[in-house]
Amino acid sequence: MSRYQEMAVFAAVAQAGSLAAAARQLDLSAATVMRSVAALEARLNTSLLLRSPRGVALSPAGETFAASCQQVLQAVLDAERSVLGLHSDPAGQLTLSAPLLMTPQVLLPITLAYLDTFPEVQVVSQARDGMPRLLEDGIDIALVVGPLPDSSGFAIPVGTVRPILCGSPAYLARHGRPATPDDLRQHRTVAWTSAGYVTAWRFCHGQAVQWFKPTPVLSCTTQQAAIRAAVAGLGLTRCLNHEVHRELQDGLLETVLDDFAPERLPVHLIYREGRRATVRVRTFLDFAVPRLRTHPALNG
Repeated sequence: MSRYQEMAVFAAVAQAGSLAAAARQLDLSAATVMRSVAALEARLNTSLLLRSPRGVALSPAGETFAASCQQVLQAVLDAERSVLGLHSDPAGQLTLSAPLLMTPQVLLPITLAYLDTFPEVQVVSQARDGMPRLLEDGIDIALVVGPLPDSSGFAIPVGTVRPILCGSPAYLARHGRPATPDDLRQHRTVAWTSAGYVTAWRFCHGQAVQWFKPTPVLSCTTQQAAIRAAVAGLGLTRCLNHEVHRELQDGLLETVLDDFAPERLPVHLIYREGRRATVRVRTFLDFAVPRLRTHPALNG
């Protein structure tokens, strides 16, 4: 087999999770598939599959190589479509990444409208906070919040978000609205912490910066849980405005201390290939960018 054929066989095994299933998918014998994978492992001098009586699984090297194989095979398919004049019709898999609470509040409705317009595309949506690794994680486009590192690839600015403090109308009716960050000492707070400790909240007023270290009545390991507790009236919570966009629109939460909010954070769509990007990537960018730039969660 050629190297391309070996990669295609291995990619099928990785996707199917079984040598036999991959053989059926490719219309090859199981022995042929086994020989192809063995030849590939010998040439690379590494184990790509972990074999056991229960079947096979990808080794760490196999997971990395499978992602690379998928990218190479898709690039070849895109090149063939381009030569055949099919490049104007996007098709195939598009992998998107966005922060956990950005996906349902902002990106999902845009993605559904894109799929309705381009039905031959299949989208894989990943929710992850922090800066994604596009190449290593096989991500085509990522929606990211915050400053970008130099290695982030091509970036398109689509808006900004802001840190806010909010509580439910029922809580504010019972406990009043704080007028300054110092007033928070008299309030109940709900905090989100993924590191096991609660960080201080930063407030700005003109050139002055003030910090408040909450002693929360409830600490949650997810931002979503802290927001739900705030909606239930337990206390005030700190988050980014897009994370509670729907709750603010529906009147379930109200912001406080807006005059003391820190600076806004930039939001970008990042991708890898620039002008050489596939038609799936280009059409999604063309579709999503104007909609994101007018979305109230990224401009409010």
